[in-house]
Amino acid sequence: MDQRSWHAHYEDGVPSSIQYTSETVVDFLEKTAQRFGDRKAVVFMNCQLTYAELLDQASRLGRAMSRLGVRPGKRVAIQLPTLPQTVIAYHAALMIGAEVVLTNPLYTPREIKHQWEDAGCCLAVVADFIWDQKIRDIRGELPPENYIIASIPEYLGFPLNLLAPLKLKKQVPPVWAKVKREPGVYFFKELIKKTTEQAPRPDIDGEDIAVLQYTGGTTGVSKGAILSHRNLSVNVQQINSWFTGLEPGREVILICLPLFHVFGMTVGMNWAVSSGAAMVLMPNPRDFDSLVKNITKHRVTLFPGVPALFNGLNNYPGIENIDVSSLKSCFSGSAPIAIDVLERFEALTGARIVEGFGMSETSPVATVNPLNGLRKIGTVGIPVPDTDLRILDPEDPSIELPTGEEGELVLRGPQVTRGYWKREDETSMTIIDGWLHTGDLATLDEDGYVRIVGRKKDMISAGGFKVYPDEVDSVLMAHPDILEAATIGIPDEKRGETVKSFIVLQPGKSLTRDKIEVYCRESLASYKIPREVEFLDELPKSSVMKVLRRELRDRELAARDQ
Repeated sequence: MDQRSWHAHYEDGVPSSIQYTSETVVDFLEKTAQRFGDRKAVVFMNCQLTYAELLDQASRLGRAMSRLGVRPGKRVAIQLPTLPQTVIAYHAALMIGAEVVLTNPLYTPREIKHQWEDAGCCLAVVADFIWDQKIRDIRGELPPENYIIASIPEYLGFPLNLLAPLKLKKQVPPVWAKVKREPGVYFFKELIKKTTEQAPRPDIDGEDIAVLQYTGGTTGVSKGAILSHRNLSVNVQQINSWFTGLEPGREVILICLPLFHVFGMTVGMNWAVSSGAAMVLMPNPRDFDSLVKNITKHRVTLFPGVPALFNGLNNYPGIENIDVSSLKSCFSGSAPIAIDVLERFEALTGARIVEGFGMSETSPVATVNPLNGLRKIGTVGIPVPDTDLRILDPEDPSIELPTGEEGELVLRGPQVTRGYWKREDETSMTIIDGWLHTGDLATLDEDGYVRIVGRKKDMISAGGFKVYPDEVDSVLMAHPDILEAATIGIPDEKRGETVKSFIVLQPGKSLTRDKIEVYCRESLASYKIPREVEFLDELPKSSVMKVLRRELRDRELAARDQ
């Protein structure tokens, strides 16, 4: 790739192009186990696995999967929270040449059926409570012939392994269930203990499929982005080249992002394994007591997260008196981070947050602010090595827009998917002449830094003027009495659409719509100011703590139809 404006802002030692190795994610694990076999790989409550133990258990589970009919090119579903078993099963399946289908544990039976039928999964690794609540009654309608059941307590030490079932069973809904033995149903840890042989190791080509990463489609139907072994490996190598100063075998990374999400999978698990970092696993990112405890107890150094996590830690009671100084580097993605959230977090911890951008289709990392170089707060940084981008006219994609103008962000690079599983139409609409059309609206400055201004589908057209919800939310969240905000467009007879904001206040604070309007007039043009404001106790969020504007839109439309 020719030199681009952003290459001038790469840190010393970061190349504009990389000589990639042919290693796979499984090769990363084997290499790390050889180099750091006795170092901690997985930390989960009072459970710890070394890298040697992680490799051994993944290999034995891989052998067990192969005995259950899994062959290269077959698809294995993994529907688990962020647990040791998730890490083990993921590597076991890839090790024997299978293709992994990571499934959200919150999916309903209808969503599970769609995804597993679409992928054609032959085996599923599921949590006991998911089996009990969602799968057992519809097993005959699902494609997997065999199931491996994992249980949270089975990887806990005494006495938690005995106490956990009682506590987990009392939660609503329960997250533990007793599963009966029946044909085609096997038990995770028992299966590993019974299997003494190592996994078969077929030849794996870099272009072979590693993961079908399901994401929402333009038609509303979930579709699988094809991520090859090369896609995943290249993205990890890009990350390793970007974050200079990493100490292999010595870092501790907090993984509270779900591993079924591409951000958690790559920037959490895959990157950690490649560098020999200890992975501190947290199944529930909303549990801020555990989040703070894990950071302090395990002296976490690396923290990939989303703005809601950093904001939650900022507002954790007594955080000013808690030692979180072990944190060195934090990586924010999935949604724009408010400047005041970033600044307060850095003041509290002494760590540095770098904001980046990625998608399921880019494995996911595409752009990041330099860790120690020029960081432009409010941007998602510059393209990582071997990644190119353009800003195109949303109405006429044949026109590339000049610096500073808003348009659709398009990307290309070795980490970009080749398309969607069995979705040729979706692929042809999204990947054009090798360029991935992201659906995100952005600007590019003279130094090559990208600023995301919103999603095409989220943009509000108010009286002919464009309003970007992220901009309104950023202004609102800078108010000292506002904890969170989410803005949407709602129907308006005169303007076509008008602006409505949903606001969560800081505890004990109060505001009125009129006061919010006065505040917004200092920073927003009049057509961007929320015409309607609704106060909520909390905003709807996804499993990765991303605000779900579509739920707010659906609720608003339903209320207006009544």
